[in-house]
Amino acid sequence: MNKLILILFFVFGFVANLYSQTNLNIQYTNGTLSSIPLADLDSINYTINIDTCPAFVTDVEGNIYDVVAFGNQCWMKENLKTSHYRNGALIPSPANDAQWNATVTGACADYNYSTANTNIYGKLYNYFAVADTQGLCPVGWHVTEDWEWNVVVKRIDPYADTTCLCYQSLTAGTALKETGYIHWIGPVSSSHSTNSSRLTLFAGGHRLGQGSFNTLRQEAFFWTATKIPGTFPYARYLTYLNNCILRTNGYNGKYGLSVRCVKD
Repeated sequence: MNKLILILFFVFGFVANLYSQTNLNIQYTNGTLSSIPLADLDSINYTINIDTCPAFVTDVEGNIYDVVAFGNQCWMKENLKTSHYRNGALIPSPANDAQWNATVTGACADYNYSTANTNIYGKLYNYFAVADTQGLCPVGWHVTEDWEWNVVVKRIDPYADTTCLCYQSLTAGTALKETGYIHWIGPVSSSHSTNSSRLTLFAGGHRLGQGSFNTLRQEAFFWTATKIPGTFPYARYLTYLNNCILRTNGYNGKYGLSVRCVKD
């Protein structure tokens, strides 16, 4: 899937002004951009990624997830809800806050211990489950990497910062969040959620390392599979209060966050 995406921007003003500069803009899968004046090119040869996304994917338990194409990536359109690794092994679900806090291996949770919440928002997983070599996502899929989130954000907002630990975009959240007031308590205004990306991010809340549940329908937290040694894992955060998306490594492995899977 790590193929070059060629995006040709035809500048219509070029017709009116023959002296204007027209460029070929190239976006790579790591989110970086380069620009080449068309006047410097002799010819352009490129291949098109003809892979298509399936309409849905099924996990080891038989849960079915809608799939959406974004650029050359295939994303689950829903948060992961399995309680088993892809090899069929059970992911433990600690029975109370103290047990959750004491766990240093893979674990999952239903928000407020409610399977009704899981059916909508998916389960919350600690990072030990994300990193477990038994595999959290279905066969042929993986937990989204930090760079894959960067590609999405950069495609939505070309001015996004894909290197900082910060609100990498002040606008991309608008295109990422599900519309309406069912799975978000907001937004403050309708402009805060258009879901033009079709990724349909839900506000599944989170579970603190100490075990308590917080912010269902207010905030969305997503693990990435990316962790630099000596640091906490990378994650993404969105809130109903604004249009931003935060790139952070501020959550230790005991936190329970949502997971999205991407096709290999």
